[in-house]
Amino acid sequence: MSLNGRASLLLTLTTLTLSSVVAFAGAPKIESVPGEYVVRLKPNMMMSSSKQTLSNMLGAYVKSTIPSQNIVVVKKPVFEIASSAIATLKSNPMVEVAEPNLIYRINRLPNDPMLEQLWGLKNVGQKDPSGKVGVAGVDIGAEQAWDITTGSDDMVVAIIDTGIDYNHPDLKDNMWTNAAEAAGQAGVDDDNNGVVDDIHGYNAINNSGDPMDDQGHGSHCAGTIGARGDDGVGVAGVNWRVKMMAVKFLSASGSGTLEDAVKAIDYANKMGAKIQSNSWGGGGFSQTLFDVIKQSDEKGALFIAAAGNDNNNNDTRPSYPATYAVPNIISVAAIDNKGARASFSSYGKKTVHVGAPGVNVLSSTGGDYDSFSGTSMATPHVSGIAALVWGHETALTGREVKERILKTARPIAGLKGKVATGGLANAYLALTNQQPAPDLNDPANWRASVLATPVASASPYAKNTNQVFEIRLDVAADADVALYFEKFDTEANYDTVQIYDAAGTLIQTLSGNNDDSFSAAFKGNYAKVVFKSDGSVERSGWSITKVAVK
Repeated sequence: MSLNGRASLLLTLTTLTLSSVVAFAGAPKIESVPGEYVVRLKPNMMMSSSKQTLSNMLGAYVKSTIPSQNIVVVKKPVFEIASSAIATLKSNPMVEVAEPNLIYRINRLPNDPMLEQLWGLKNVGQKDPSGKVGVAGVDIGAEQAWDITTGSDDMVVAIIDTGIDYNHPDLKDNMWTNAAEAAGQAGVDDDNNGVVDDIHGYNAINNSGDPMDDQGHGSHCAGTIGARGDDGVGVAGVNWRVKMMAVKFLSASGSGTLEDAVKAIDYANKMGAKIQSNSWGGGGFSQTLFDVIKQSDEKGALFIAAAGNDNNNNDTRPSYPATYAVPNIISVAAIDNKGARASFSSYGKKTVHVGAPGVNVLSSTGGDYDSFSGTSMATPHVSGIAALVWGHETALTGREVKERILKTARPIAGLKGKVATGGLANAYLALTNQQPAPDLNDPANWRASVLATPVASASPYAKNTNQVFEIRLDVAADADVALYFEKFDTEANYDTVQIYDAAGTLIQTLSGNNDDSFSAAFKGNYAKVVFKSDGSVERSGWSITKVAVK
């Protein structure tokens, strides 16, 4: 998942006038297929009934069925109000759950031409594809981890996405193969799992065995998890060897339905994927999606999900599927190559667990390579770490792998107070089960001084504010400093605080909720703070009360 600007959001709403849409600033919008509802029937209600019989009994046309989940997908007239249609369905004595057929979307942001180095795996301070110089060591520790293991062919990771280009030269050797179908007869469901010729995975959209990627997003995620390493071709994934199961439910447009999401996860559950990587989200709470993810937990699998790209606090406004309260879920935020939380990344001290590289990430896509940004790109880094650890210590359970990843996450200032661990997932520390050292680059560990005169906005602040504040500090001109926000509450994405150094260089743009946090570090004894608000929502504002000096 990744960032959309305000203009593109308006365009999206314009082009989705046939869908049910609920949107508000800073929160994910909810979309559903007009007139379609996912209905779980009570036990034994499906039995061997025909679609026509079920249609008559439900008073709605049965479009499709998912027998293993006791689910039917029904269509009702588009002009019928969704709440009324759901109420009618729920009143039927056959029905256990009824909800809209929600739409989920990837949200990728293509960027500048690819570079040779993968900063997320090995950051030596090189430039990312946008030209931004990184901070050495802000990575997942892959280079050290590879001294221990480079992956296992016994680990099966389901990439539930837009499919995978299984012919890509960097991916083809690490594709999962369904042995029964590969050795079976073409056009025959040799393993009786309901899908014909599913050699490398499943396409839930057309219920076929061909999960070829027609969008590029899924292949990009696959490359981060398991592009073949040490083969002299392209890039390397976190795992040089792994088995990737392509499970497609997102279309070429990057969207998919609740119906197909359930079918996709159900397939991964049935076919034994130990890790399920999910770089997608949207919609409100879905009981049927919750239940099929819960089944993945019951089967011992890990479900790793993108936190979202709305700069949203998931603790107060949940983002699904990442925020479901299922024990096997790891919710992932995105950071940039300096260790700052990506401006678009959603967060949550309780519901988002860990961070990973997600800005200008290079990987495989569409037979080639490209750099994308989003929590979509952060998620496969964590999925890759999970596969590396679990393939090395096969006796662990899925929940134990999750616990290992969270407990060994490396603290970084950019994630403090923003995710449960306050840290960046680290492959080496997870493999060696080491507690991470304190982050010496975190201003919270520096010497702090109280400002004689705090700098603050009005509380609440006014509409259409445009204010400039200057802060002069009694420190050396080359000192490393950071500003402490005792309070920070602005309308996410639209009301911003920008920090500039003495040279006029933009250091950071902040928005949303950042109480009890430090700014990004910068050098000097001067800072200019520019506060702008738009004409809509006003919140309680912000105050800078201390400065930290390294």
